[in-house]
This record gives sequence, structure tokens and C-alpha cells, in this order.
Amino acid sequence: MTTQSETGYRSEAAALPIGTPRHHMVIFAVLFGLLLVAPSVLYPVFLMKVLCFALFASALNLLLGFGGLLSFGHAAFFGSSSYVAAYAAKAWGFNPEFAILLGVLAAAVLGLGIGALAIRRQGIYFAMVTLAFAQMVFFFALQAPFTGGEDGIQAVPRGRLFGLIDLSSDLTLYFVVLAIVFGALLLIYRIIHSPFGQVLKAIRDNEPRSVSLGYKVNRYKLAVFVMSAALAGLAGATKAIVFQLASLTDVYWTMSGEVVLMTLLGGMGTVFGPLIGAAVIVTMQNYFAGFGAWVTVLQGAIFVVSVLLFREGIVGVLAKWLKKPL
Repeated sequence: MTTQSETGYRSEAAALPIGTPRHHMVIFAVLFGLLLVAPSVLYPVFLMKVLCFALFASALNLLLGFGGLLSFGHAAFFGSSSYVAAYAAKAWGFNPEFAILLGVLAAAVLGLGIGALAIRRQGIYFAMVTLAFAQMVFFFALQAPFTGGEDGIQAVPRGRLFGLIDLSSDLTLYFVVLAIVFGALLLIYRIIHSPFGQVLKAIRDNEPRSVSLGYKVNRYKLAVFVMSAALAGLAGATKAIVFQLASLTDVYWTMSGEVVLMTLLGGMGTVFGPLIGAAVIVTMQNYFAGFGAWVTVLQGAIFVVSVLLFREGIVGVLAKWLKKPL
């Protein structure tokens, strides 16, 4: 017999989509407005890098912050999609939209394969399985003949969007990237606030209870894993077109570490945290590049300080001060 508390828990987990809070709508509108005028102040290529990594961090946050699954191998999806999109654009002459779409599809298929095996484990074992698969993808990228080895795939043509819009201009490409990334962020927001997202939060908070209520937990885990992989692939494929390059850096394990750092620094389980975390880390890498290897030391110091002083991340602490979800 189902108790009243269990019924309430089920209804909360599978509730109808939650309406968008007004302050979230304001933040999205202000953010979009700022990004529209940003190229007049900042270098468009730098902004596009921030946008790509903001999407990458948001994809991981969907899995980690709302699904409760820590992946140390998300660079596999980011990098594999980058390689596929770059090769499709350069070797097969695909238009950028089809090259990106093919990269996303490749990341989703890879995510389905890895996720089907990884979700059989929990906690640190899940993280280690994803890392192991990511290293396999890295060595494949290093040895495969079409990836260019240590040189990667260079001089990737940006092409024409839909055969009409020439993307050789950084400014034109910026607005295309802005549309792609912002659309993906809105999709992630919709997923989070859908009944599916509510069930994910229930599984994250109390998996045994979710199982006892009849939810097919592994199906939800696999679904969010594939979604996260596909969105990470979208970020990687877009980055390959922007920088006209797919390299081993995109698929190396340090890339997975960086995106975890971005997510935790900004605020795991928040909507806007990964955006802030990505902006901070990419800005450091760009403007502190003159310090060489010391950039990683600075990143480590910032991570330690954020863990000690901002346990919920920058946006998480701000949300607590404002007493409003961000």
C-alpha cells in the first residue's frame, strides 16, 4: 500500500513543468543583450571560446549537478565530436551545419555506448569507468590515420551556413555561435524544469527511494548521460569550426578536469553557475597566458579557495545570499 509521503514524493518528482521564474527570464534577457553588444568591446574569437566552454560546462552540469553523476571522461565526447566535425568539413566538404550535426550524432552514439556500461557502477567507480573510456578515445585519436596524430586536423574550412552565409568573418560566425549556444542553454533549462528533470533530481537526492517508487533509474541515468554527451559534442563541434582545428588537447583527460573545475567553481546544480565558471577559467587562460605553466597553479589556487570559501560555487553562494535559485 502506498503511503501518503510516498505519494507526495512521486508527485513532486513527476510534477508538471515548473514555470520559469521571472528573475530567470530577466537574467536570460540581460545576458543575451550583453552578448549581442560584447563583440564591440571584446575580441569575437575570445567570446566564442567562452561560449563553447560555457555550453560544455552546462552539459556536464546537467549530468553532475542534476543527475548526480560525476564524469571524468567528458572530453571524449567534446573531442570526438570536434574530430568528426572537422573531418567532415575538410575531407568531405560538408557545410558547417551538417558537420556540426554529424559531430553531435557521433558524440551521442559514443555516449550511448559508454553510458550503457558506466551506469552499472556508482560514485567513484562510475567516474573511473568514464575516465578509462576517455583514455581509450584519446589513444584512438592519437593513432587513427584520419585524425592527424599529434598535429590534429588543421585548416578546417568554416564554409557557408546553409550554403548562403559566409562564416569566414569572425563577427558573422560569432552571432551564429551565439545562436547555437544560447539555444542549447535554453534547451538545458527546459530539460531541468521538465518532469524528466524533476525525476533526475529525485534520483540524485535519494536513489533507493526512487527505485522503490517504481522509477526505472538506469533508464533515466542513461538518458541524461546521452543528452549530456550530445550537448558536450555540440560544444566540441562548434569549437572545431570556430578555431578551424581539432587536436589532441580536445580529447585529453585534462580537458575533462577543466570542465569539472568550471562547473564546481561556478556552482554545481545551478542554472547560471557553469557559465560564470567557464568565463572565469577561459579568461584566466587567455589573459594570464604569459605566465606559462603558472596558469595551472593559479587555477589550482582558485579551486582550493573556492572549495574552502565558496562550497556552493560563485553562483551558489550568490543564490544563498539573495535567497533565490540561480
